[in-house]
Amino acid sequence: MQRFAEQAQSLMDAALAALERGESCQEMTVLISRDGGIQLCADSDWPLDSLMLDRGARTGYRVSPRRGSVRVEGREGLRRCMLEGSTANRWRVGPARPLQNLLAS
Repeated sequence: MQRFAEQAQSLMDAALAALERGESCQEMTVLISRDGGIQLCADSDWPLDSLMLDRGARTGYRVSPRRGSVRVEGREGLRRCMLEGSTANRWRVGPARPLQNLLAS
């Protein structure tokens, strides 16, 4: 469970850091297969559960930026999480990591 939540938090941190730098962000879905392969889907209108089932993903995260805030929805089996944060009340512990490193740790 800890890795699932840590990955969701890492995605949240990266999205908020991008917004703080003034970068444009779009909705992104991150799917992780049973063998660890990662698929990124931009602007999918499918529900997260349906997209995971269609692609054979074990874990899925949907990152949704909205005017200075970000929501991360995560699903893995029966586990669910929803994180929300905004750049207005964000505090930083350390530097954000590049996207390719977020799910490797």
